[in-house]
Amino acid sequence: MKKFKIGGVPEHFNYPWRVAIEEKAFDALNVSLHWSDMTGGTGQMIKGLETGSLDIAVLLTEGISKAILQGTKAKIVDIYVSSPLQWGIHVPANRNPKGSEGTHRFAISRYGSGSHLMSYVLAQQEQWIKDQLTFNVIGDVYGGIWALENNEADYFLWEKYTTQPFVDKGSCQRIGQVDTPWPCFVIACREEILTADADIIHKIIQLVKDQARDIAADSNTAESIAWRYHLRLPEVSLWLKETTWNTKDMELKAAIEPTINFLLESELISANEAVSWPTKLF
Repeated sequence: MKKFKIGGVPEHFNYPWRVAIEEKAFDALNVSLHWSDMTGGTGQMIKGLETGSLDIAVLLTEGISKAILQGTKAKIVDIYVSSPLQWGIHVPANRNPKGSEGTHRFAISRYGSGSHLMSYVLAQQEQWIKDQLTFNVIGDVYGGIWALENNEADYFLWEKYTTQPFVDKGSCQRIGQVDTPWPCFVIACREEILTADADIIHKIIQLVKDQARDIAADSNTAESIAWRYHLRLPEVSLWLKETTWNTKDMELKAAIEPTINFLLESELISANEAVSWPTKLF
């Protein structure tokens, strides 16, 4: 039996993976997947791919694209969620964000993570000078909330449904949202694993696509997700309407190109790093 180590955030987006593993759906492929919850998000998963503690990762498009173009030995294999990710803009509960001398302090899980890179998308929208952004690395969502509560950050960007329980109990306030202008989640694999087992990796992904299609069509899905992830049923029902798991064949170059343009415009990658980017990424 082939064994692979896979990681993803412990959030509702990865429900199809978790169900497939729990129902032993991969046994039909003679595959054993060991899932690890990555509370530190995309930055933690990139490190896992680099060190070999992960073989496969389900992570944010912008983070893994930047990492690969800057040397991480991995490839994007497919789009996992084709709809945008809705990042809540979170600020302290009892005060307005107020940077000193025009600075904007962001809590981020890690450098290169979605919470880090999406701060530049927000800065573009607000016409802030990017040199005025400062960052406090906090590890995960709990660290981000702590940073807001303890005046260690003015802003914290995180998926808005995941943070809703913190908003509900008054740990922070959400003043808006910023959406990714690209498909939000991709599936990436270490180069050496993909070279050795490309066929089985693609079969794993197809099985998950089939699982996601069935889950999206199941009238009980909202209730199941709400129970598992401690979310309110109306919010999950709305999230399901706004979210599209990719169950088809998408042309990767066209899907990822807006991400590359953003990384270049924000000077998060160099023109030299972006040369022949489709060959480097896929």
